[in-house]
Amino acid sequence: MPSRHLLLIDPQNDFCDIPGASLPVAGADADLRRIAALLAARGADIEAVTVTLDTHRRLDIAHPSFWTMAEGGAVPPVTAISAAQLRAGAYRPREAAALPRAQAYLDALEARGRYTLMVWPVHCELGSWGHNVHAGLQQALVDWQLARQRHVEFVLKGLNPWTEHYSALQAEVPDPADAGTQLNRALLERLDACDALWIAGEASSHCVKATVEDLVEHLPSGRLDKITLISDGMSPVAGFEPQAADFLARMQARGLRLARSAELLA
Repeated sequence: MPSRHLLLIDPQNDFCDIPGASLPVAGADADLRRIAALLAARGADIEAVTVTLDTHRRLDIAHPSFWTMAEGGAVPPVTAISAAQLRAGAYRPREAAALPRAQAYLDALEARGRYTLMVWPVHCELGSWGHNVHAGLQQALVDWQLARQRHVEFVLKGLNPWTEHYSALQAEVPDPADAGTQLNRALLERLDACDALWIAGEASSHCVKATVEDLVEHLPSGRLDKITLISDGMSPVAGFEPQAADFLARMQARGLRLARSAELLA
């Protein structure tokens, strides 16, 4: 029997469209309920489960509490800040001494060509309710661990406040002084050890997208045909639907399979 590994990316309360969430993704609650049902039904055939957790501090370069407008006003959530805007003084860090490092980060981020800095609502703060796994999925994870007598592997990402960390495999701009921001080769090896890798989570426009993009570039075996993206187990952040659709099309063109959860129940 082929070995199957289920990778769940950031299935956390703050990303669910439920009361109290700080960055709700429309459809996420239903996505994760479908994944919970899939895990309950196929758990005996799944050899390993890895769950990544977006994990932030209150003071973070991608949170409003880090920034102020030039005239001193608050920077609202879901504000993009470009390197040019920062250099021109349209925005500035609340802590003046942070400006050189912030400027260097935005320059490096844009040079990589994947993102411009986005100031998000405070989300997935370590120790908060929003950081927790969606309750329905959490129960399915507990049941799987008890039935299989093995642990779910949890991977925290995002603790470094000086870089965004969408991908579970590496930060957007790795910090040479922080191993937690570097390419996670141990995780790559674990994910590559299976015959079939199923992937779901939130959001398809950001953290799922970035993780899978890094995965296809760095998977040691290069066997992209083993990867299945569960299309009804992920949803995009509102306003970023085109990015999610483009991501799924590109991955399918690279040889990844797209499947609905019902197809995997067979």
